[in-house]
Amino acid sequence: MAHKQERVTFESAGLKLAGIVHLPPDYQPGERRPCFLVLHGFGGNKDTNNAQVPAEMLAEWGYVTLRWDMRGCGESEGEHGRVICLEQVEDTQNALSYMASRPEVDPERIAAVGSSFGGAVAVYTAGIDQRVAAVISSGGWGDGARKFRGQHSTPEAWERFMKILEEAPRYRARTGKSLMVSRWDIVPIPEHLRHNLNSQSIQEFPAETAQSMYDFRADDVVGNIAPRPLLLLHAARDSVTPTEQSIELFKRAGQPTELHLIADVDHFMWGEQNARVMHIVRDWLERYFPVRAGLRAAAAS
Repeated sequence: MAHKQERVTFESAGLKLAGIVHLPPDYQPGERRPCFLVLHGFGGNKDTNNAQVPAEMLAEWGYVTLRWDMRGCGESEGEHGRVICLEQVEDTQNALSYMASRPEVDPERIAAVGSSFGGAVAVYTAGIDQRVAAVISSGGWGDGARKFRGQHSTPEAWERFMKILEEAPRYRARTGKSLMVSRWDIVPIPEHLRHNLNSQSIQEFPAETAQSMYDFRADDVVGNIAPRPLLLLHAARDSVTPTEQSIELFKRAGQPTELHLIADVDHFMWGEQNARVMHIVRDWLERYFPVRAGLRAAAAS
């Protein structure tokens, strides 16, 4: 049985954000189901593999899900390509408020799942907002400066990247405009993985985007998530985000937190639809964030 989809818009900081709500195939009117907010990756959108696949999978498993375009991305309003970490945190909080207002959703059981950039934003949001009931991060990161050092690993590459950050304020002072930078100069992605970005993915960003990522530290707030459950997934040899990023998040997190390093996947593991990843996620959900508990709570209320 196919699940139902609804195109929606909601407001964040005066901007209209575009999203798609998925209802489980067995949803019955009057139920209040647990919900997942599905966050896309860096400069992506709601239709990339790392957003669409988990949104549809979780809906099939019984959760209401929302995948949406962050401001400046996809079909949402906002300056195109202006991707700022703390603004995406704000968008996620407003997505949560929107879903909490919907009659199909149990407002006490709204979780977040994100991949890469979206994983970092999901963890940070839960670290500052107690309304996030659970978190799944796939290939996420906790320290932007350290992450970039791993992604630009040679002295020459690191020098080139730091020159972008140093030149950006001078360029703005001189021209009144942002210095624009290729996505590959911010986050290098091997050629063989680039097909995971669809044609709507942003290819050029203002240098302020790179600076906001450099300054962003989910490491500092991940400890606030406990006792809410956290699942950290990472490719054991990630070609994009250094694997140590999730290891450090795990070290700083409280319990219950699980970390799984998976050998036979790479950075875009949702798009690979790896059976072991799906099994790990489903088992974790059964233990820490089951659909049944949400239905019982709704029936009792």
